[in-house]
Amino acid sequence: MPDPSTAGSAPRSLAEALRARDDAGLAALLHARPDLLSPVPGDVTQLATRAGTRASVVRALDRLDRFALQCAEALAVAPEPCPYPVLESLLAGDTGTTSGADNGARAELPRALATLREQALVWGDEQRLRLVRTARELLAPSASRPSATGLGPTVAEATAGMSPTRIQEIVSAVGLSATHDPVSAVTALTGLFTDPARMSALLDEAPAEAHQVLGRLVWGPPYGEVTPNPTPPVRWLRDRGLLLPASARTVLLPREVALHLRGGLAHRVTEPLPPAVAAHREHRPQLVDANAAGQALAALSTVEELVKSWEYAGPAVLRAGGLSVRDLKRAAAQLDTTEPSAAFWVELAYAAGLLASDSEADERYAPTPAFDDWCELPPAERWSVLAAAWLAATRTAGLVGEQDAKGRTLSALGPELDRSAAPEVRRRVLHLIGALPEGGSPDPAALFTRLTWERPVRGTSELRARLAHWTLTEAEVLGVTGRGALAAHGRALLEGRDPAPLLAPLLPEPVDHVLLQADLTAVAPGPLRRALADVLAVLADVESKGGATVYRFTPGSVRRALDAGHTAVDLQAFLTEHSRTPVPQPLSYLIDDVARRHGHLRVGAASSYVRCDDDGMLNEILADKRSAGMGLRRLAPTVLAAQADPTALLDTLRAMGYAPAAESRTGDVVVGRADAHRTPARSAPAPVPDGPPVPDATLLGAAVRAIRAGDMAATAVRKEPSGASSGASSGASSGGPGALPRTSAAETLATVQAAALTGSAVWIGYVNADGAASQRVIAPVRVEGGFVTGYDHTADEVRTYALHRITGVAELAEDQV
Repeated sequence: MPDPSTAGSAPRSLAEALRARDDAGLAALLHARPDLLSPVPGDVTQLATRAGTRASVVRALDRLDRFALQCAEALAVAPEPCPYPVLESLLAGDTGTTSGADNGARAELPRALATLREQALVWGDEQRLRLVRTARELLAPSASRPSATGLGPTVAEATAGMSPTRIQEIVSAVGLSATHDPVSAVTALTGLFTDPARMSALLDEAPAEAHQVLGRLVWGPPYGEVTPNPTPPVRWLRDRGLLLPASARTVLLPREVALHLRGGLAHRVTEPLPPAVAAHREHRPQLVDANAAGQALAALSTVEELVKSWEYAGPAVLRAGGLSVRDLKRAAAQLDTTEPSAAFWVELAYAAGLLASDSEADERYAPTPAFDDWCELPPAERWSVLAAAWLAATRTAGLVGEQDAKGRTLSALGPELDRSAAPEVRRRVLHLIGALPEGGSPDPAALFTRLTWERPVRGTSELRARLAHWTLTEAEVLGVTGRGALAAHGRALLEGRDPAPLLAPLLPEPVDHVLLQADLTAVAPGPLRRALADVLAVLADVESKGGATVYRFTPGSVRRALDAGHTAVDLQAFLTEHSRTPVPQPLSYLIDDVARRHGHLRVGAASSYVRCDDDGMLNEILADKRSAGMGLRRLAPTVLAAQADPTALLDTLRAMGYAPAAESRTGDVVVGRADAHRTPARSAPAPVPDGPPVPDATLLGAAVRAIRAGDMAATAVRKEPSGASSGASSGASSGGPGALPRTSAAETLATVQAAALTGSAVWIGYVNADGAASQRVIAPVRVEGGFVTGYDHTADEVRTYALHRITGVAELAEDQV
């Protein structure tokens, strides 16, 4: 297929090929390879140079699909320049042979070649296809870097260091006439190996064991070890150049020989078509949506429970950043889940901006002010915040617990969890699932195979496969998918629409009551209203979760409510108001009993002391061995002094079965529930982009105009300075094409003034305040005060330039004005 950008005379370089493109072609290149825009190239030559740099080419190759990459690999082992029919035979085999069985390669080759041309990896017309030099160096086989094709060096490359005598011996052994120099001998040998008829006749003479040796090397790797005294079959092949020495004990199969044995194919298996992703299972869409909604509701509850558990004493931030293994295990126990799952919820809350470090001296993680705003939203909108943060996040919770390149363990909330490809993989996985019939879920293996075809480069494909696996798991627990199929609200999220209206009808309405049981439990028949849930979370412990949450009342939970400032009367009234069943007698007794004992002991700061009107109870405490570590001693019949601080003393007495209360210096009971801690206002962490962002149409248009204008300035034909033809000395010098002009200040001023009077355009060299030099074509309209104002053809706008920053000026030739 000919390159439409090279119609007419064939281009001699990549820059000429790009210059021949229309604006849409240049915009397509910049869109496919946005790294070329940082900064915007000054002209087409700069664009071509940047497109051929190693970093940019590697990035472009990483983004090719399997067949486009195979096409580039075939060009890397083909002769340069390569005619289109030769490339076609390398990928599809020779027509009429068994190797040329059509698997779609011939039909897909124009598409793959168009992709390579669009990205400036290939240029040239149909008869002279060229892979850019950097890509050829990266993909061509070498001793240190084998090719994905499995092919080795050519005969010319393999014999580069061989003695002329040895080359003549090989030529003679295959029945060719001796030549007068090694170059013509290698050419003759290459001609033999690329002639199918003569090559077949030569191989017909080979021993059967020699064919077995060739069969082991033909599809790669093309290198094999030999002993100092090789076997007769290997000796036969080596004598005739069918195996050439790579080192003292290694031989290689020349590329031309391997291609003949392969039937002309560069790859053992070409994959021109993407593997299909079919529905592995099908479910009713209503069932999928209901299942996903249930998971979404559980996700909201989990995130809220996690963040609230860090309100008063959040985990400390490690010196290197992140959450310690101990704190992650504690979070997993709190959520009744595994550590990898806990890491996901922690990272999700962080990505949504609901928790962060407080940046204090004793740095800890705590909820952000945004968490309070999030809690006030309706459930469907809260889920939308979480799902949007997950979809765009580059932080990857699946890496937690693994080790980095230096052997350090990666921690949750640590600095090394960003993987730029994560958002793109998540979207791609969901797109592939969404392309199935409604309610259909894919086979994960087929999904991973498709993703590997789309990004086959080793390292890139492995990471994408792991990201895809984590995406399937995370999408399910978050409620984006249900039973492996994309839910309706998940589809809306993927399409950029608000998923809340679709999810809201599927979520149960919050209830304002519980069902109290005689076994000291309460059953919440659905999500509770916030005021009820907040009080019940203090008064009882969650025993089990699910469609109905079960709370258990214990002496410790009731004491916690009393410490928070509630009274027994308040608690009894609260339960009576919010229970659909009568308050069980055991629960009433529990509340009254704990309240009666609560505060009987008083703890204050001496270092600390214990005060109690019942001296017998103080005697029990002194006699108990468990209090030995507190350093207790009696100060008065009703007062004990301790060496421990009040908090430690309170914890010890409670562990001994007492119900002490803290008191202030005035003797009043101190409410034990501290104010919820919040960080200063924090924004959610910004995703780490995978290279420069994809430019929009406005930026592409402006960049193309700037490149065109810069190209016009760089290639404009200038008038020769006066006196140049007669050899007279002149201060003006325009240099070669693309060089900045050099003129004196007086000549610069005189030239731009004359151009302003005549309305003509001039070519200037300009150095801005940052020291960046550029060439511009301007039409001066006013020169005054040390500045020249005119229409800048390069920028396509009127601009003002300081005369002292103009390095030189030259008039344009008559046909350029």
